[in-house]
Amino acid sequence: MGRRKGVLSVAVAGDTVQVEVGGRIAIVTIDRPAARNAIDPETSRGLNEAFVAIEDDPEIWVSVITGVGDVFCAGADLKALAAGRRLEITDAEPWGFGGLVRPGRAQPVIAAVNGHALAGGLELVLACDLVVAAEEAQFGLPEVSRGIIAGAGGVWRLPQQIPYRRAMELILTGDRIDADEALRLGLVNDVVARTDVLPRALDLATRICENAPIAVRESRAIAAASPGLHDADGWRLAEAAWETVLASEDANEGPRAFAERRPPRWSGR
Repeated sequence: MGRRKGVLSVAVAGDTVQVEVGGRIAIVTIDRPAARNAIDPETSRGLNEAFVAIEDDPEIWVSVITGVGDVFCAGADLKALAAGRRLEITDAEPWGFGGLVRPGRAQPVIAAVNGHALAGGLELVLACDLVVAAEEAQFGLPEVSRGIIAGAGGVWRLPQQIPYRRAMELILTGDRIDADEALRLGLVNDVVARTDVLPRALDLATRICENAPIAVRESRAIAAASPGLHDADGWRLAEAAWETVLASEDANEGPRAFAERRPPRWSGR
């Protein structure tokens, strides 16, 4: 894997996934606007390949996922589901639907939700760590109206991230909520004009990159495991994280930079 002109040189399936790199940040874009950025098997495989390449690149510390046009993602491609290709979409290696929903990645991912995030689109949002949404965005899990379920994390992650009764209503009715309610419920971090969604997400990514990357990854891992985490397990995870962090060069650089009254120079090692 190499770089050229700010583009991560990674072979992804088809031409529906674009990856660009600026500094420490990668932008992953779903590029199927004619299909409302629905995830077909090739796109799911391409997203997995993209995020694997990003995770394997030590120079990238944060990534942003977004979509082309005025829809973030309409979920799984129903035509592909009807053709019997569900497993090719949901079980793409190694991280399942859209390269995000199964555990295993370490780096923070920010969702820049440029439009509606429905069905699997919302499940991608729920799998991300931070979310910036366009003012006109809507969120929902309409799978039950299609005779299927939100099986890529939605049926358990939504009740973990917003109040249980509201989550259950959305899951069982297939109703949608708008961006303002998503903000009130804590589903998203910020709501801005569509033209400001990606810049705001990149601003958050830049702020994360000001911190030590190993400490960020270890902190993220514990926080991501927090729903239902027993106190004893939290202490066990924290102790293991401390061992990893204290073995890094950055653990010495942080206090040294503070004592010398200068910005830290993180190495990620």
